[in-house]
Amino acid sequence: MVFFAQTFWGNVLFVVAGAVAALVLLNLWDLVGVRIWRKRHERAIKDAESEIEGLRTQGRLDAKLEAEEICRRAESRLEAREEKLAERESQLQGREVFMNQQLENLSVREASADKQRESLDDDRKSLESEVRAVELSRAEWIEKLSSVARLTESEARDQLMRLAESEGKREAQDLSRRIIERAKQESEEESRRIVSLAIQRYAGDHTSETTTAAVALKGDDIKGRIIGRDGRNIRAFENATGMTVLIDDTPNAVVLSGFDPVRREVARESMERLIADGRIHPARIEEVVERVSSEIEGRVVKLAEEAVSKLGLAPVHDEISKRLGRLYFRLSYSQNVLDHSVEVARLTALMASELGANITDATRAGLLHDIGKALGDEMKGSHAAVGAEFIRRYGENGAVVNAVASHHDEVEHETVLGILVSAADAISAARPGARSEPITSYINRLKSLEQVGTSFAGVERCFAVQAGREVRVFVRPDAVSDESSFALAKDICRKIEDELHYPGQIRVTVIREIRCVEYAK
Repeated sequence: MVFFAQTFWGNVLFVVAGAVAALVLLNLWDLVGVRIWRKRHERAIKDAESEIEGLRTQGRLDAKLEAEEICRRAESRLEAREEKLAERESQLQGREVFMNQQLENLSVREASADKQRESLDDDRKSLESEVRAVELSRAEWIEKLSSVARLTESEARDQLMRLAESEGKREAQDLSRRIIERAKQESEEESRRIVSLAIQRYAGDHTSETTTAAVALKGDDIKGRIIGRDGRNIRAFENATGMTVLIDDTPNAVVLSGFDPVRREVARESMERLIADGRIHPARIEEVVERVSSEIEGRVVKLAEEAVSKLGLAPVHDEISKRLGRLYFRLSYSQNVLDHSVEVARLTALMASELGANITDATRAGLLHDIGKALGDEMKGSHAAVGAEFIRRYGENGAVVNAVASHHDEVEHETVLGILVSAADAISAARPGARSEPITSYINRLKSLEQVGTSFAGVERCFAVQAGREVRVFVRPDAVSDESSFALAKDICRKIEDELHYPGQIRVTVIREIRCVEYAK
C-alpha cells in the first residue's frame, strides 16, 4: 500500500509538474509570439509607411507629368492658334498684294488705254495723210497718163509693163521677206519639217546601216535555240541588252537592231559568245551579257585613256572618259567619231601653235568637240551645246567649253579656239576618203554647189565651204537689194533641193556689202 501510495503521489506530482511546465512553456511561447507579432507589426508599419511614401512620390511624379502634359497641350494649342493666326495674316497679306496688283493692273490698263487712244489718233492722222498722198499720187498718175498719151502704143505698153514688173518684184520681195520672218518665228515647225524630210530621204538606207549589226551563224538550226521554248531565250536576250533580235529568212545570220552603238556592240559580242558556248538559256544569257557589259565599259575607258595619252594631255575626268570612249563605237558617214576627234585635236593644236594660242586648250577642245554625240538622251539639245554643258560640269575651263559650244557657230566665239575647232572639224570631215566618199564625187559636189550659186543674176562669187555643208554667195550691191537677198537665198535653196543629192542639210548664206572708197590727196 505504501508503495502504491508513493507511486500515486509520485504520479500526481509528475502530472502537476508537467502541467506547470506546460503552463510555463505556454507563457514563454506567448511571450515569444508577442515579440514576433510585435516585430511583424513594426515591420508592417514600416512597409506601410514606405509604401505610403512611395505612393506620395508616385503621386507627385504623376501630378508633375500630368501638369507637364497639360502645359504641353496648352502650348500645342497656342502654337496651333499662332499658326492659324499666321496663316490668316499671310492670307490677308496675299489679298493685300493681290489688291495692289489689281490696282497696278488697272493703272497699266488705264495707261494702255491712253496709249491706244493716242495711237488711234496717230493712226487717224496717218490715214488722213495717206489719203492726201493717194490723192497726190492720183494726180501724178493723171499727169503721167497725160504724158503717156503723147507716146506710141508700144512705148506706153513697155513703160507700163516695166512699172508693173518692178512693182510686182518689190511686192514679191516684201512678201518673201515676211514669209521668211514668219518662218523664223515658227522655227520649231520648220525644224520638224526638215527632220521629217531628212527621215523620208535617208531613213531606209542610213538607218539600216547605222542601227543594225549582223551575227554570222554556222547553220540555221541554231536559230531555234536562240529563240528558245515559247521564245523565252530571245525575250531574255532583248530584255538584257535592250536590242531587238531579228530572226528572218536571211540565211546563216541574225540581225541585232538598236540605236545605242555601245549596247549594240554588247549584244553582238554576247550573241557570238552564246553561240560559241552552245549553252543558251535565260540565266546564261544574263550572265554573259553582264560580263560583256563590264568588259565593254572597261574597253571604253581604256580607249579614252589611249586617245588622251596619244595626244599628250593630262587625264580627263572619269565621267568624261566614259563618254569619250563611247565615240569609238559611233560612226558619222562611216568615219569613226573617236578617230575623227583625235584628228581634229591634232589639227587644232597645229593651227593654235601657228597663231600662238594655248596648244593644250586647243587640243582638249578638238578632242572633246563631239562628246555630245555620246550622251544620247541624257541631255536635250544639239551635240555642241550638250557636250559643252557636260564638260563644264566636270571641270573643263571656260575656253574649252566655249570652243566646244561654238564649233558649229551656234553660240558666239569668245576665243579663237572655237574657230580653230570648226576649221579642223571641216578639214577632217572633208578629207577625201574620211567618210567613204571618192575624191572625184566630193569635188564634183562642191563644183555643183558653186555652179548653182553663180547661175543667178547679180551673183559675183560663190564658195562651197564646211565640206559642202554651207554655200556662201557674194552678190553685187548695185544689182541685188537687201530685200531681194532673202528671195535669192530661197531660190538657191530650192534649186539645190531640185537638182542635187546631198547628205543632211546645206546652209545658204547671201552676203551683200557696200564698200565706200575715197582717196585723200
